[in-house]
Amino acid sequence: MPVPHSWDLTPKQAVELQKQLRGQVRTDLPSKPVSRVAGLDVAYIRELGESVATVGVLSYPDLGIVESAVSRSATLFPYVPGLLSFREIPPLLKALGELSATPDLILVDGHGWAHPRRFGIACHLGLWLQSPTIGVGKSRLCGRFSKPGIQKGELSDLTHREEIIGKVLRTRAGVKPIFVSVGYGLPLDSCVRWVLGCSPRFRIPEPIRQAHNLAANRK
Repeated sequence: MPVPHSWDLTPKQAVELQKQLRGQVRTDLPSKPVSRVAGLDVAYIRELGESVATVGVLSYPDLGIVESAVSRSATLFPYVPGLLSFREIPPLLKALGELSATPDLILVDGHGWAHPRRFGIACHLGLWLQSPTIGVGKSRLCGRFSKPGIQKGELSDLTHREEIIGKVLRTRAGVKPIFVSVGYGLPLDSCVRWVLGCSPRFRIPEPIRQAHNLAANRK
């Protein structure tokens, strides 16, 4: 188990903590049945200095909504590229705490291993919870890639410093791809399969889409 840490950190301290914790990211948690998949999102009410954290929990494989939670709290960490977890995880933990049960798998609207220090928000949250997470980015944070084919399910490698850090995945034919990376607990190929399984119609996986809709309605 990781040692819990304070969230009251300066950006410099946050960077050092990422470097310390990245070695604890696992991709080999024991396989368990998945019946509840959650998507997470955070929106901001800037004029009030507040964060709105939302969780949408869907049944799997039919992807019906079974539970949701919304939590509003003060935004305590500044926006710093690469340090999203320190801004968003505290309000997300508050929302997750309102659920009746812990989800079996969490899709995070943000990167995991596809991060300059290999410790994006999906890694950080999964390590904190000791629960499987997957990073789903709508845009690239770092790395290089070739465009995948235009059909759904086609993919290409996202590489950084000669290392594969994620996959660029087409979740809908002819639509911009998304960036999938390891969060915590699952290998990259499994992350891709789960994201495809949760994306029957739209570019963004349904659990994250539902969380985003909740956030938009509560702002």
